[in-house]
Amino acid sequence: MPTASSDVIVFQGVVTEALRSSHFKVKLDNDHEVLAHLSGKMRRARIRVLIGDRVQVELSPYDLTRGRLVYRWK
Repeated sequence: MPTASSDVIVFQGVVTEALRSSHFKVKLDNDHEVLAHLSGKMRRARIRVLIGDRVQVELSPYDLTRGRLVYRWK
């Protein structure tokens, strides 16, 4: 039986808009747009995310409109 942490869908996309409190609008490679927040490890490591950055987003299978930013490519 899979655990809750492994029930994620991973996508890549580009940050299109920066919102308040570490939230971002991300346009995914499949042309969908989601609202995503920074993961705790990215906040702790103080990784800056700017508009135009390529990122990896984890989405829950229950709500495909919200996600979590887990990685930023250089």
